[in-house]
Amino acid sequence: MTLWGPLSVAPGQWRFRLWAPAAETLTLEIADREPLPMKRADNGWWHLEAEVPAGTRYRFRLADGLAVPDPASRAQAGGVHGWSVLNEADDHLWKTHDWRGRPWHETVIMEVHAGLMGGFRGIEAELDRLCDLGITAIELMPLAAFSGTRNWGYDGVLPFAPPESYGTRAELKRLIDCAHERGLMVLIDVVYNHFGPDGNYLGAYAPDFFHTEVDTPWGGAVAVDKPQVAAFFRENALMWLEEFRADGLRLDAVHAIGNTAFLDQLARDIRAQTGPERHVHLVLENETNDAERLADDLYDAQWNDDFHNVMHVLLTGETEAYYADFADRPTARLARCLAEGFIYQGDASANHAGAPRGTPSGHLPPTAFVSFLQNHDQIGNRATGERLTLLTSPEVLRAATALLLLSPQIPLLFMGDEVGSRSPFLFFTDFHDELADAVREGRRREFARFAAFRDETARAAIPDPNAPETFHASRVEEPSDADEWTTFYRTLLDLRARHIIPRIPGARAERAEVLGEAAVCARWRMGDDALLTLAINMGTEPASFPSIETGSLFTLGEAGAAPSFAAWLETA
Repeated sequence: MTLWGPLSVAPGQWRFRLWAPAAETLTLEIADREPLPMKRADNGWWHLEAEVPAGTRYRFRLADGLAVPDPASRAQAGGVHGWSVLNEADDHLWKTHDWRGRPWHETVIMEVHAGLMGGFRGIEAELDRLCDLGITAIELMPLAAFSGTRNWGYDGVLPFAPPESYGTRAELKRLIDCAHERGLMVLIDVVYNHFGPDGNYLGAYAPDFFHTEVDTPWGGAVAVDKPQVAAFFRENALMWLEEFRADGLRLDAVHAIGNTAFLDQLARDIRAQTGPERHVHLVLENETNDAERLADDLYDAQWNDDFHNVMHVLLTGETEAYYADFADRPTARLARCLAEGFIYQGDASANHAGAPRGTPSGHLPPTAFVSFLQNHDQIGNRATGERLTLLTSPEVLRAATALLLLSPQIPLLFMGDEVGSRSPFLFFTDFHDELADAVREGRRREFARFAAFRDETARAAIPDPNAPETFHASRVEEPSDADEWTTFYRTLLDLRARHIIPRIPGARAERAEVLGEAAVCARWRMGDDALLTLAINMGTEPASFPSIETGSLFTLGEAGAAPSFAAWLETA
């Protein structure tokens, strides 16, 4: 049963509902009409039925005079402080009725930011290009309505309402429909661990939505143990998967939720509701490296920050902040990552005050891990948003990219990777007044622990997240050698599609070994018993690659030279 948000009960008849256990009175305001007092029901719910057409603007007013939007608003007019809008679910005529998705092992993800690509229509215009490249899934950064017109999406406060600056609900459905016409999956990044700092009114009428005694970087922890709160996020997840027909969700930073029972029940509910006939994929971001969440059929995979972090150390030599955990023996750590998935599997972590991090993961299939060289976090959380194209040589970056795209693990690219973009991806927001000052200064303080920004003058040069030019500078600009990079990516993804993907089901890692200072060789026994061998040298000295006479799949540079890469596939 749906609990949150407006419900169409008959043509032109709507039921309005709000969980407001702390409210003394509650009034429904409908634009251009007299306010209507709502009725209190059990367990803190308020409700009222009214005859109004779709497109009607409405909001709730508390006893103290504060007007608030519906936290489950399906659309907004005038931003997150404005009116909620009634929206019919059947506002798009679907073409791809028979679409059932694609198996997880076929996934090659491109993570994109809708705002930077011109909204939902802008992404739609890029679908043919992405298909031609070899991408099989686009992942949309969060789509919850946020304060202002530009934001990464992780400051969302109305999770059911797509941002007005990206386009309408119908345009988002059209985007997903057009993607499905081309055989592309669409994954949506959802944030269930916190709300943004501007426009979240839940605490004013439902303080029980949060555990104020549990401290998080964003305030009190979201009380997912309460059935009303769990229902809020369950209904949001199902909205994306059923009404919008998305192919899966990426759950942001679930370690900040701290409730595995909620995660497991959420996945069970989603699986039960969407049914076995659809390929619906659920992916976690989980700093705790909790392999148990991936050991059954509930969650398909986890973003593997360990792969990124150790590769970043090997590619750039940077060892500050969270890279410190990967500074010691990075080559051996990479070998473990390729063979077993997680690097930290219960090992002591300096970034976690010496506490153990992670659980054993070697029993999991390669597809349980989403690997990447870059993503929104790992570029945007740098002070000036540099990409790897500015931090390492093209030759070494190409070798690392070949490792990423030819491994049986699930690869993720970030928008701009495919053209070798040198433009930054910066942290941007659209806050104002005191909040804008706090975000700007907080970000500059955050980088004071880095050697390059210990000087106040250097910190002052960090781009202001709220400045419009910070947003515009983050758009992908194609460099002069864009075609060379695109051809390189297309070649690798074609090899993956023809030779790797069909053999992934049943694949298992055999072993991985260190060949030199920054050189590794890894082998997988594929599902058809073929042996896939990948060897890479990202160092400055030659290394001895294995001698394999037949089955060469792809090479870069002279075998074992610095840098170089080679892939072999020996069929049974």
